Amino acid sequence: MENKPRRKTLTTLAGAPIADNQNSLTAGPRGPLLMQDVQLLQQMQRFNRERIPERVVHAKGSGAYGTFTVTNDVTRYTRAAFLSEVGKETEVFVRFSTVAGERGAADAERDVRGFAVKFYTEEGNWDLVGNNTPVFFVRDPHKFQMFIHTQKRHPRTNLRDMNMQWDFWSLCPESLHQVTILFSDRGIPRTLRHMNGYGSHTYSLINDRGERVWCKFHFKTQEGHAFYTDAEAAEVIGQDRESHQRDLFYAIEEGNYPRWTFCIQVMTDEQARDFRWNPFDLTKVWPHAEFPLIEVGVLELNRNPENYFAEVEQAAFEPSSLVPGIGPSPDKMLQARLMSYADTHLYRIGPNYHQLPVNQPRACEAHTYIHRDGPMFMPRDSGHPNYFPNSYDDAPKEAPEYREPDWDLGSVTVARHDSRVGHDDYTQAGNLYRLFDEAQQQRLAENIARSLGQAREDIQRRQLAHFHRADPDYGRRVAVALGLPPETAEAAANEHAVSS
Repeated sequence: MENKPRRKTLTTLAGAPIADNQNSLTAGPRGPLLMQDVQLLQQMQRFNRERIPERVVHAKGSGAYGTFTVTNDVTRYTRAAFLSEVGKETEVFVRFSTVAGERGAADAERDVRGFAVKFYTEEGNWDLVGNNTPVFFVRDPHKFQMFIHTQKRHPRTNLRDMNMQWDFWSLCPESLHQVTILFSDRGIPRTLRHMNGYGSHTYSLINDRGERVWCKFHFKTQEGHAFYTDAEAAEVIGQDRESHQRDLFYAIEEGNYPRWTFCIQVMTDEQARDFRWNPFDLTKVWPHAEFPLIEVGVLELNRNPENYFAEVEQAAFEPSSLVPGIGPSPDKMLQARLMSYADTHLYRIGPNYHQLPVNQPRACEAHTYIHRDGPMFMPRDSGHPNYFPNSYDDAPKEAPEYREPDWDLGSVTVARHDSRVGHDDYTQAGNLYRLFDEAQQQRLAENIARSLGQAREDIQRRQLAHFHRADPDYGRRVAVALGLPPETAEAAANEHAVSS
């Protein structure tokens, strides 16, 4: 006799069986509803609370699980256990996202992409929260919130406003490197599989001898780079606003697993002290010729989430999730993000967001005195005291062997130092422009003009001055694309001081 699967009984949230799930309880066929209809009340109450606040940035995202496999010995640089031997595998969860748009925004918009990786290591979760670009628009966190405001909707019109965007950029020349990348051919990735990822910030690596070096992290796509022009992206958006989500999901479902080669750049403390610009400046890259990429391993995505909300929307990444052997640096933006990301999760998801399955450590257990009570608290080990220090032998103890070496930053002054002084914001952007062939330069200029052309004329001139300082041809080409005389950029550069 064939065994039929047992029929599941529909129940209330408390598990009580439901006999009729289509009709409300009323006093007669036309009568009023009754308060005793618990099924209806539960449905309405729960429906009213289905949403959590969306992320202020990186709201539109896609995610997948996978594995990270070590392919090269880097133990001379770091004591991190998950990097301790060639061939070692670690489970990961990756979330990709656009930055500026809301959850309903189209995937194929011109925007920076978030590239966040959660490594479930045996020493705790390591979150590498980066982008698909190696630099960012600002180097001082005091400007970050203001920058994000320019990417959102105008408070009066509720429309995206190019005046806000270009006004800010034209007043912040440190943004020029990132602006050049954003409006280049790589500004609209064709898929999430066809782009690089970067930790962007400078981090530190510490080996088992307590020696520290500075490093940058890179994910180099093995799929190759592929991008849309503005016209191609507009056509895609008209047909499918979820083009990236769809491509990633079905690529994995069909076994076409995307892969990235994970690399590091390494700089010694001595090199950092003598380097010709601040190596902790988020608007700068480290030249590969001087600090070549060192292969570490391969990241592969091979499993889709079972529930988007539970695993992608509630995934919480924070740069403060570090593991022994990997640490922060004096990068000002990174220092601010060490607090701000965790803080936004506390607001958006709740004080016990670490206990959600996607955010929990998987290769080890968390033992902490921090978590107590709060919404959705699920104690895993409540037998020990929830304070420290204590005298209980079976309670979690400190591990002095994981102490990191002290930072020797020399003679420094703690103050609000002006982040605009002593920086060259033009050379690298100009170098990047000169790497493009003429067709790429022309598309860059036209992409910029379509956006910058919507801003006021005084903002256009101020921005043209920056393009001119990066490369005179860069300025002339954008001016012409804006319909202005080619000498406008040079004239604007003479009008506006470098510090403006």
